[in-house]
Amino acid sequence: MKQLVLDIAPSPLPTLSNFVPGCNAELLQTLDNILAGLEQEHFVYLWGGTGCGKSHLLQAAAGICMRNKMSTAYFACDANTSFIAGNEADCVMVDDVDRLNAKAQIGLFNLYNRIREEGHAFLLVSGPAAPARLKLREDLVTRLGWGLVYQVHELTDEEKAEAMKSHSASRGLDLSQEVCDYLLRHGRRDLPSLMATLDALDSYSLANRRKVTVPLVRELLQVES
Repeated sequence: MKQLVLDIAPSPLPTLSNFVPGCNAELLQTLDNILAGLEQEHFVYLWGGTGCGKSHLLQAAAGICMRNKMSTAYFACDANTSFIAGNEADCVMVDDVDRLNAKAQIGLFNLYNRIREEGHAFLLVSGPAAPARLKLREDLVTRLGWGLVYQVHELTDEEKAEAMKSHSASRGLDLSQEVCDYLLRHGRRDLPSLMATLDALDSYSLANRRKVTVPLVRELLQVES
C-alpha cells in the first residue's frame, strides 16, 4: 500500500446526534431527556447483540456528562474491573456487564445500592441480553431490571447504508449507494466493522488518489484479507 500523502481526518466521536436511531427512537429520546435533566430516572439498562450500538450510546452519554461538568466514570468491563472509581461519580457507564467476575459483580451491586440510596447519580449499563437472561448473581440481575430496560435493535440494511453515508460525509467522503450495497454483501455486516472499513477505505483512496468506487473497495478488501 502506498504511503499516505494527506492528513486523514479522525473518526467523529460518538454522540447522540450521530447515532442512527432506526427502531430505537424512543430509547434515544429517553436518554436525551435524562441527560438534559428533563426526567429523574437514575437507572437504564441497554441490551442487544454485537454491533447494535450499545457502546456508542454509553460513550455518547459519557461525553454529554463530561461537557456538563459532571464527574463521570466509564467502565469497559472485563474480569479485572473495579468500581472504586465510580463511588464518587455523578454519571456511571458500565459497558458489557456480562464480562464481570464474581468480585466485580459485588462491586457493581454495592455501587447500584449507593446510587439508589443517595438519589442523585445516573447509572447506564449495557449487556448482551435482557436482565433475566444474564449469567450474573441474582441480586445484581434483579437490580438491573428495576430501572428502564431497552433493547437496542440492530439497523436494517437501508438504515446501515444511511449510517455509512452519514459517517463518510463527516469525513468529507461521498459514498455511493452502490458502494454501500457492495460492503453489505461482501464485508462484515455489524455497524462497527462497517465503519472501520469505511475509515480504511478513506485512507486507501487518499493514499492512491482514487475515487471511492466498487473496484477500489474490492481491491482494499483483497489487500486486507
